[in-house]
Amino acid sequence: MPEGDTVLQTARRLHRALAGQVLTRSDLRVPRFATADLTGRAVLDVVSRGKHLLTRFEGGLTLHSHLRMDGAWRIYAQGERWRGGPTHQIRAILANTAHTAVGYRLPVLELLRTEDEEKAVGHLGPDLLGPDWDASTALRNLLTDPARPLGEALLDQRNLAGIGNIYKTELCFLARATPWLPIGELPTATAALLVTTAKQLLEANRDRPERITTTGARPRTATGRPYRPARPSENLWVYGRNRRPCLRCGTPIRAGEQDARPAYWCPRCQSGPTP
Repeated sequence: MPEGDTVLQTARRLHRALAGQVLTRSDLRVPRFATADLTGRAVLDVVSRGKHLLTRFEGGLTLHSHLRMDGAWRIYAQGERWRGGPTHQIRAILANTAHTAVGYRLPVLELLRTEDEEKAVGHLGPDLLGPDWDASTALRNLLTDPARPLGEALLDQRNLAGIGNIYKTELCFLARATPWLPIGELPTATAALLVTTAKQLLEANRDRPERITTTGARPRTATGRPYRPARPSENLWVYGRNRRPCLRCGTPIRAGEQDARPAYWCPRCQSGPTP
């Protein structure tokens, strides 16, 4: 599932291609809205809300989409070949005289009145990259269920919106806790710092094509010698680094599963329960 910064970047690309332009083609390939036609309507703007995308049209209509695990929006210039996937995976087409936006494998696609957007996104907690961000509310939401595993609480978009599995994993590492540690066992100051760090990480990566969470890291092996990464750069502390040396202490990273998603942790740097 994409992170909030990825969804924000998708919204920006869609906005640049569609906003202020009148649609010359509209095709929603989901049974419920197959007969809906937005042709002739101008696109007002495209915004993200957590991991949700809201494309607003004149006349008070909004197209709500969510990428989840496999969905994607691709932008093509007129005449450019579409390469986002086979035709049967297309769920939406929005075109103007210059660009065509094609939605592939979108698991959530619905047309609603703009005034009813809250029915689709009103359940979300404060958006880490949105104007509604409120750190105290996010912290209070996270601590509502002290027995809940830290990783699960961070991924629950009702607590705070925008964290995906990568940021969840990296934040647990930075908090020196495993994803399975009950969040109530974190000191309150650590939990508050975790919320602040989440905001800082997403803000730092909102404009980057490549996500980086290890800024300022000084890799070392377990013996204290400099660690030479297999790649030119090591952008993430632990995510996707199973059996590779921890960038902080050199201990091999472990991998497991939490809620059917991959989880990674350093057995030396992070304390708490493990699978």
